[in-house]
Amino acid sequence: MTADALSSAVPQSRPLVAFAWILGATASFALMAVAGRQIQTEMNTFELMLYRSGIGFVIVATIIRLKSGGFAQVRTTHPWEHARRNVIHFTGQNLWFYAIAAIPLGQLVALEFTNPLWVALLAPLMLSESLTRRRLLAALIGFAGVLVVARPGTSALEIGHGAALGAALLFALTNIMTKKIMRDDSVLCIIFWMSLSQTAMALILSLPGGIPPPTSEMAPWLLAVGVCGLTAHFSLSSALGAAPAIIVAPMEFIRLPVFVVMGALIYGEELHVAVLIGALMIIGGNLLNLRGETRRVPA
Repeated sequence: MTADALSSAVPQSRPLVAFAWILGATASFALMAVAGRQIQTEMNTFELMLYRSGIGFVIVATIIRLKSGGFAQVRTTHPWEHARRNVIHFTGQNLWFYAIAAIPLGQLVALEFTNPLWVALLAPLMLSESLTRRRLLAALIGFAGVLVVARPGTSALEIGHGAALGAALLFALTNIMTKKIMRDDSVLCIIFWMSLSQTAMALILSLPGGIPPPTSEMAPWLLAVGVCGLTAHFSLSSALGAAPAIIVAPMEFIRLPVFVVMGALIYGEELHVAVLIGALMIIGGNLLNLRGETRRVPA
């Protein structure tokens, strides 16, 4: 389906603008994945998240301070919604960083593609939408693709696969909650509270084992994770502001070829046929769901 068709099917949506933001998010996630693997040779995911969120908080707080209106821009009437969203996202982000170091990048991204399917299944519960037969069929096709990607019985089903699926589920919840919060709060407000709360959570979880100071070799990677974490979520939040979540989520399919090529060139990872077939099944399920959603919206 073309961008023009999507635009006509979804009132007040700007799919081309959303896609531009998705391209920015893809570049940010790619660099964050490389930096995340490098950092985990010396730090665990909680310590990584401490530096990532801390750097992001300093940057966003500085931007807010310099902008007209100052910190009045981050006032919210939904503090508990922000808190729930940030705890869920913090957990998902830790699982994502763990999976980065545990499984090939191609498998990671293929399993991440279940995100839109989780959105389709969870939206009826959280947004009072109906669970249609098309949505259910799309989810079944997609999750069959997950089994093909993970290849149980052919290769060992690793904890990394479960971490990647868990991250996709929690990111789907985050997407739905972000869309609801953005009815009243700005992207800047969402990122401010996300960075602040996740810095606090990571600090509490890192203190028992001691927080290692960054070495000169590690500092650039930590800076990259901090900056890219901020730009990735600014881009995703902006994309969700430009078009509905059910339209934005499938746009992230572009991440698969980017990560596969990156994994092959940087880490010498091989793309197995099963991963490609499973990814196509997951994408097929998402496209089936997308087709149904774009038909439902005008009515």
